[in-house]
Amino acid sequence: MQKTTAAILIDIGKPLVVTEIGVPDLMPGQVLVDVRYSGVCHTQVLEVRGHRGEDKYLPHLLGHEGSGVVRDVGAGVTRVQKGDHVILSWIRGPGATVGGTQYDWDGRAVNAGPITTFSRKTVVSESCVTKVSADFSADLAALVGCAVPTGVGVVLNTLKVQPGESLAVFGVGGVGLCAIGAAAVAGCNPIIAIDLVPEKLALARSLGATHTIDAGAGDVIEGVKATCPVGLDHAVEASGVPAVMRQALLALRPRGGKAAIIGNAPHGETIEIDPSQLNLGKQILGTWGGDSEPARDYPRYCGMMDSGQLDLRPLLSRVYALEDINDALDDLEAGRVARPMIDMGL
Repeated sequence: MQKTTAAILIDIGKPLVVTEIGVPDLMPGQVLVDVRYSGVCHTQVLEVRGHRGEDKYLPHLLGHEGSGVVRDVGAGVTRVQKGDHVILSWIRGPGATVGGTQYDWDGRAVNAGPITTFSRKTVVSESCVTKVSADFSADLAALVGCAVPTGVGVVLNTLKVQPGESLAVFGVGGVGLCAIGAAAVAGCNPIIAIDLVPEKLALARSLGATHTIDAGAGDVIEGVKATCPVGLDHAVEASGVPAVMRQALLALRPRGGKAAIIGNAPHGETIEIDPSQLNLGKQILGTWGGDSEPARDYPRYCGMMDSGQLDLRPLLSRVYALEDINDALDDLEAGRVARPMIDMGL
């Protein structure tokens, strides 16, 4: 049995354990990938801290955004072949989706879903891989597994913004910063970044935000209205805080303002809204990964980055070794880094 090093969630609320595990044989429809980079998302913070409700699959692997090289393919796989460079993504594209698989940890089963990326080798479903040019930067390719399709997609696909329309992003972590970059590419004006962390607001300006609001320094709604007196054409909520979701709705203009909710709230939390806001003609939109379709959109997003039209490299301010995965989670949770990137070669 092949071996790999992986970070395992054994108990919620406890650090991940980095150890060697056995890699299972491929089932039909599965792909074995040598992972090069894995992004770390707030979803994993919620999972590790126990904020997503009961976890029935412990112990298990984590991670849903990465890049790598195909090492082998199972029966029936046609979309990729050995040697292909690929994006690993939780957003499913064409191809087979295989149920969970199990790795071996000294005789103990370690569960995994159709995709995991916190390991140097990973078994994923065919639908979770998208071929990418070998010349495209592997760390940026990892971003296309989640942050880019969600943040860029919500602006271009879900909200379908038009040049000159106003847009604010509530929460400028990795996904929110991608939304800022997409709004700039689309010609939105003004583009307002809202967050509690000054360093993130500075980063948002470098990606195209025309205005910033420190959410801890005053009334956010008043701050938005100082720039957009009639309210926003579009709002993107990427904080995962129900009170902020409500703010996004309040900040919209009547008769057509749209708020897209991206952020994942902790399990059990709810949002309370005043129905009169909807009577004003404001809209709340949900989105599944920015309504991105990997086969259609991932080449487009890579092209935008490759051409320099969309420069997201500032998000990658710190790279971690797999053995430092718990530091990456802590730094993400504390807002010290926009998008931690795990380099499997370290």
